[in-house]
Amino acid sequence: MPEYSTTTRVHPSSRAMRASLVAVWLGTALVSALDYLGFSGLNHEGARLLAEGGIACVQWQALLIWSGLLADLLIGLALLLHPGRASYLTALLLMTAMTVVGTALQPTLWLHPLGPLLKNLPIAAMLWFLLQTTSSSSDGRES
Repeated sequence: MPEYSTTTRVHPSSRAMRASLVAVWLGTALVSALDYLGFSGLNHEGARLLAEGGIACVQWQALLIWSGLLADLLIGLALLLHPGRASYLTALLLMTAMTVVGTALQPTLWLHPLGPLLKNLPIAAMLWFLLQTTSSSSDGRES
């Protein structure tokens, strides 16, 4: 792998990483809304997972689903419109918190064949890379 000097303005992979992260966060918000409203074909998967994790109250399920959905939407928009250290760090912290909550509610999701929690490891690595390669004085441009 080639070495990049500190004078390199943009790492060749940074734009692709940011675009994929934006797609994940905004896509997750959209799928969560469609699922909650019954339009995804998933039969309210989010509510089912919360119920299986011990949160049976429909009002709590709605609050958690819509809170997560709005958080996903805001992070996706921040990564799209204001890429930079603050957005990357916020996304990393939120993803970590959601992973901890998901693990507490449904630890078996780590063993799921499609890896809904396991996928957070490469997402964390991308966010960490972007956080480390973005200067604190820039507006999302890597140093």
